[in-house]
Amino acid sequence: MAKIHSFDNVVKKIQETARRLKIDSSFVEKLSKPDATLERPITITLDSGASKTFNGFRVQFNNARGPYKGGIRFHPEADLDEVKTLACLMAVKCAAADIPMGGGKGGITVNPKELSEAELERLSRGWVQSFFNEIGPEKDVPAPDVNTTPKIMSWMVAEYSKLAGKNSPAAFTGKPLDIGGSLGREYSTAQGGFFVLRELLKKTGLTPAKTRVIVQGFGNVGYHTARILHENGYTIVGLSDSKGAILVPGGVDPRHVMEHKKASGKLAGVYCKGSVCEEIEYHQVSNEELLEADCDVLIPAALENQITDKNASQIKAKIILEMANGPITPEADSVLFKKGIYIVPDVLANAGGVTVSYFEWRQNLDNERWTEEVVNTKLEEKMVKQFNTIWAISMAEKIDLRSATYMLSIGRIVDAMKNQK
Repeated sequence: MAKIHSFDNVVKKIQETARRLKIDSSFVEKLSKPDATLERPITITLDSGASKTFNGFRVQFNNARGPYKGGIRFHPEADLDEVKTLACLMAVKCAAADIPMGGGKGGITVNPKELSEAELERLSRGWVQSFFNEIGPEKDVPAPDVNTTPKIMSWMVAEYSKLAGKNSPAAFTGKPLDIGGSLGREYSTAQGGFFVLRELLKKTGLTPAKTRVIVQGFGNVGYHTARILHENGYTIVGLSDSKGAILVPGGVDPRHVMEHKKASGKLAGVYCKGSVCEEIEYHQVSNEELLEADCDVLIPAALENQITDKNASQIKAKIILEMANGPITPEADSVLFKKGIYIVPDVLANAGGVTVSYFEWRQNLDNERWTEEVVNTKLEEKMVKQFNTIWAISMAEKIDLRSATYMLSIGRIVDAMKNQK
């Protein structure tokens, strides 16, 4: 699993922002380290009857604005350093979206594909048992992340409720709909990214009909981003998944591509010989060629560190919308800014997911069920307002959108820390 920016790089960005905001060093010190780093063994009984111990952890990063919030990942390479970085970025992201929550991230070092469903359930419940005293609706609200699902969240919330002695749906988000999950959550990250991109186009004079988009990555976020943009009149000229990449100068309907991918297990236009491929003219390209291809908007929605100082000078897009976490290295950032490319940073671009997670938590606490239309209307209001605030900071300070986002986020967190005193 590729690593996102190192924790040191994120802290450097926070410290650079703090200097710009003239923040007192005592706050900078608190912002530069987690509130808590928790690591505990989780022992379960395997189906064979043997016992096995796994390493579980949770990092909690600044709860000045509200309970910690962030996912739980099950991965053989998951480790504390990566989780600490992600927890810090979650604190920044929640503040950027103006959500009253802090940053958290957790996980278990495990390959979940090697476990039976029964073993996976015992492990999921074991994580809750190990961290029960540190989590909960008013303390720390976990959610799905890499290799964790709504079903795993249902096991976890059931275990939490059992230990708490009462039904506690607000203890976890990303749950199935029938136990308190939110409508609209499945595509909320992509929907939030769409709202932000739409606002940026208004500022830059581009129109959807004349905007050519390349989406790298065809998982949940990449697919729904491509689908929503296509449905709103944008032209999708490039797509990729882990098996390959295609360029389609005349545009392609990502919904048809997904239908064929599900049927064949491969990305249409790269390996298939079905009807979808016969309907379009496409060019098979490498991942590197896809990133450097001519387009108006490039959307990295796959892995970290895809645009580096090695290829940044070759990027032709006018706008980059970071739907993946950390797809651009710090070194590449400055190269792209000098080229006049607008970068919508991950902590803003993909904040739609955590925003709707917050909506889910709110609905659970208030014992309400919002319609999908209400969820999306509230999401649109949030994303549009925050983007326009960040744009105004960027213009006033003559800085890139990432720096402006950090200025807004860190300023909000420090204001909350001052009010705690």
